[in-house]
Amino acid sequence: MVTSGASGSPDQASSAEDLRVCLRAATLYYLDGLTQADVATRLGVSRPTAGRLIARARAEGLVSIDVHIPKHLRDDFHSEEERALEEKFVLAEAIVVTDNVDSLDGSFTSVGRAAAGLLTRRIRSSDALGFTWGPETVAVAQALPANTATAKEIVQLDGSMSAINYQTGVEYILGRCGAQLKAATVRLPAPLYADANTVTAMKSDSVISAALKKGREANMMIFGVGAVSTAGTLFEGSFIDAGTLGTLTRLGAVGEIGGQFYDQDGHAVDGPLNDRTMSVGLDEVRACPGAILITGGQAKHEAVLGAVRGGLAKMLVCDLECAQWLLNQR
Repeated sequence: MVTSGASGSPDQASSAEDLRVCLRAATLYYLDGLTQADVATRLGVSRPTAGRLIARARAEGLVSIDVHIPKHLRDDFHSEEERALEEKFVLAEAIVVTDNVDSLDGSFTSVGRAAAGLLTRRIRSSDALGFTWGPETVAVAQALPANTATAKEIVQLDGSMSAINYQTGVEYILGRCGAQLKAATVRLPAPLYADANTVTAMKSDSVISAALKKGREANMMIFGVGAVSTAGTLFEGSFIDAGTLGTLTRLGAVGEIGGQFYDQDGHAVDGPLNDRTMSVGLDEVRACPGAILITGGQAKHEAVLGAVRGGLAKMLVCDLECAQWLLNQR
């Protein structure tokens, strides 16, 4: 509350009048819901002046803003953790989901639903969306609603080869995302790993090189991370063996994105798979302005930490347990 006395110096009177106008501008804007243009009209000033009056009202302490979460929703919203993650890891946005992946028997349904909401809010009709295959991106595809957003293309970022006993989900992700976002689909028709000479030959193929180029240029990406352990997707799908895992662990690898392994700071590990991998590289993932990491589960904590430390994700969607663990790390 601001008041002006009946007496005082001209400077004091002028200051009080200035504050009175600031208070009036703030009242019209915050309490009456007027736009800055409307405030300017009501007070007989220019629009920029109205904006400055409102800003000064906040700077002078005439305005306080409180955000209240209804009691019945407090267990579902985690704004403090989200803001803390954004500040600590320089993220454009973080979303924390209450349901822990481990308590849901490894299901990514809840984080997938949250990531689908984030994706449809941010994606534009001119955007190319790249994805790596895995249960996290399958969950996002399943949760995508129809007729809420569109994209230009859906691009597969890493090679895959489904087997009778292991399905990567690539065809489902491509088809579902393409249909829901009304986008063209771009396949990467190659295995994830092959011998070095074969990879070199495949990269010279016009179709494969064109797909990789589109992947590198994608301005939005969705992906999960894999742990360097026998519980990881690549081991379970028989893409790599225990010997390779041991070598990668000794080299300091803590996680992988699209089959590309990195250390605790998100730097690429110079390991036995580097020249055998068919996928978009970590530098391209890091450079993507709309890179969204979807994750959860204790087994992936170290992999997530390395990814966000290294700037491999611009946005993060994770479960509450993962968020709390990340915030407790140095």
